[in-house]
Amino acid sequence: LRRGRPTVHKAFDEATAILAGDALLTFAFETLAGEATHPDPQVRLALVSGLARAAGMAGMVGGQMLDIAAESQTGQTLEDITLIQSMKTGALFRFACEAGAILGGADPSPLRQYAEKIGLAFQIADDILDVESTPEALGKATQKDKGLGKATFVDLLGLEGAKARAAALVAEAVSALEGFDDRAATLDEIARFMVTRRK
Repeated sequence: LRRGRPTVHKAFDEATAILAGDALLTFAFETLAGEATHPDPQVRLALVSGLARAAGMAGMVGGQMLDIAAESQTGQTLEDITLIQSMKTGALFRFACEAGAILGGADPSPLRQYAEKIGLAFQIADDILDVESTPEALGKATQKDKGLGKATFVDLLGLEGAKARAAALVAEAVSALEGFDDRAATLDEIARFMVTRRK
């Protein structure tokens, strides 16, 4: 389940789910490469290149492969799961934030730092909800990582330690935005929402 509804591979089949994912990813590249995105081809190239890194072997795909390899693997460390989540979730958060800087001709560094922190905070919050919530409240199955033998941030830090780490990451994310003043108010709210969300 996702958001209380069957996932594509359950509602249809795995082949349809894979093709839908392929279609959406290639459509993202088509959109970024189009002139409507930005008149400067160098900007469009930077966007396409950034998404390729975030989605490919150095990002989402590579992180997912490490995640699959971690199933029933004993002795996972905090560094191991931090790397996996930084590649999976974090790479897409990073690109989404960097893309705004690329489009605006700004330095992407502060937004990259912000995204790295909220990406990990999001995953830690997900691990916390997996323990504290129910499938009905979340709209998806809980305890899946435990069933697959994968370590989570809660396993390695404890529940209170995980909450403290997530809060610290949010504070670091907000700190990375200090140079933007009130212009970053929405990003500030998003960072705080990462650890207060209930689903």
